Amino acid sequence: MKEYTKDDLKAIYKSRINRLADYLKESNTGACVFIDTEEHRDPSLPYYTGHPTDAVLIIYSDGYSILIPWDEILAKKISVSDKMIPLTKFKNNNMEAVKTVLNSTYTHGLNSRIELPPYLPYLEYLKFIDALEKYDCRCSEDGAHAFTKKCRFVKDKYEIDCTKEAARIGDLIIDKIESEIKKGKIKTETDVALLIERECRIHGCERTGFDTLAAGPSRSFAIHAFPNYTAAQWPGEGLSILDFGVVYNGYTSDTTVTVAKGKLTDAQEKQLALVQKAYDECLKLYTKDHTIYEAAKKADTVFAAAKRKMPHTLGHGIGLEIHETPRVSTKTDSSLYFEPGMIVTLEPGLYDEALGGVRLENDVLITDSGNEVISHSRIIRIK
Repeated sequence: MKEYTKDDLKAIYKSRINRLADYLKESNTGACVFIDTEEHRDPSLPYYTGHPTDAVLIIYSDGYSILIPWDEILAKKISVSDKMIPLTKFKNNNMEAVKTVLNSTYTHGLNSRIELPPYLPYLEYLKFIDALEKYDCRCSEDGAHAFTKKCRFVKDKYEIDCTKEAARIGDLIIDKIESEIKKGKIKTETDVALLIERECRIHGCERTGFDTLAAGPSRSFAIHAFPNYTAAQWPGEGLSILDFGVVYNGYTSDTTVTVAKGKLTDAQEKQLALVQKAYDECLKLYTKDHTIYEAAKKADTVFAAAKRKMPHTLGHGIGLEIHETPRVSTKTDSSLYFEPGMIVTLEPGLYDEALGGVRLENDVLITDSGNEVISHSRIIRIK
């Protein structure tokens, strides 16, 4: 992918912050507070500053941003903000940090109205109210934090590039897995899961997008196998599932491979064919000219014709989090269309306790002219 300089990233983050600042002005709010801790991870931190974790971020209505990170050295190296103050200066107390910084920089806001994170536990929220008695504190489900999520709904060029790179690396891993299966080097669920852990880092990824789900024929009936992987045979005779993602510059891919090994029963072959058909038919509807509801309904129709039912949604957005909006579901607002810049999964699946499971999942970028499948997961046949 293109090499982004620190100045490139600074411009990208500033553009995002200015968009939020405009929203704050329109809603007559002076500043918005974001808090990322072990108790609650907030992707707004990397979205607005590039800082990965454990920090407080305050963004004012004039576009001024202050990052208060726990790890000062890391923040200096990789984050972008107008001002950085280490959390250690406030004895690692988020509340004291917010109070002190607001008191010293309040002139950047339109007024004293402050939006606090809606994910604060109620008792902690009350403590913030007491600590910030000079401010008009608000906590809303549809405020600036919801606005930030909506901004992440459609990806900018940098986000698309990062996700494409994650998908490209995921494709390399899938190819290697297929090769290693044929060589007899992968024998268990643990073997394939650890291969993914190793290979993603070899290719420059930070981590996997979530705990890899590897389920051999004895466990592939589960939508999400529990435990995620074991010492069970993978892939064995029959149907095996592998669901994984890799993270590049904070952005994750999400793919699912089904491995069909040996001679399958007629019922298993029919299940494979149904999932492939649903995938092919629904992909045609992943365009700006179709609603999300239409795509989800098409999958239901394909499976219903065979008297089968898919027990999960057809897909979801991906990005800084593995599950983002929109959900590709018949429960989604029927007036909501796919939009260029969205990256959503397409993952039809069927599961049966006797037959095993089949899921085929790829990541799809919605474009002005249709769509681009940026990952290349598939049903792998092994004799």
